[in-house]
Amino acid sequence: MIVQLPPDFIERLAPELAKAGRREIGGVLVGEHLAEATFRIADFSVQRSGGSVSCFVRKPAKHRRFLKRFFEQTGRDFERFNYLGEWHSHPCFEAVPSSTDLSQMQAIVEDETNAAHFALLLIVRMGSSQHVEINALAFTPFCLPTPVRVQITDRPVDDPAVAHGGRRSGTAVVTKVTDWFRRTRASWGTA
Repeated sequence: MIVQLPPDFIERLAPELAKAGRREIGGVLVGEHLAEATFRIADFSVQRSGGSVSCFVRKPAKHRRFLKRFFEQTGRDFERFNYLGEWHSHPCFEAVPSSTDLSQMQAIVEDETNAAHFALLLIVRMGSSQHVEINALAFTPFCLPTPVRVQITDRPVDDPAVAHGGRRSGTAVVTKVTDWFRRTRASWGTA
């Protein structure tokens, strides 16, 4: 799977991580289905409450208005534009999912009332040299998580997910995509 991130994703995320300090924050990811296994993150919500030094609990009610606005902007074209998954920060730990993160994401895709075919998880942190580190995994029902290749790509000029000519592109903070999955998959015996 490939996930494209526009540079403004990093530009918006970095100050949020700095403001949060040692407290975890997170939110919802929405995006566009571009091809068979290629998606573009169009936007994300930010929940600044509900986190501690070692835990983040997303509160669905805090993201309803964000989702409603996104679906209205994209003409309710759910096959093309939809919920992609979750993100949260690990300011005091590596940008790798905890066992709790893994089980909660698996529960999302295996929840019969949810009916998500997959869900993306981004774990992010501000690295020591002030670069955003990102680890991306995809979850599908009854399978191990799979790595996601992250590409920094400018938004299309006619991006329907951006209202009123808003955020489009810019200079990206250098992003390190971790290789945690490769190391961990070897320990699972499925390398």
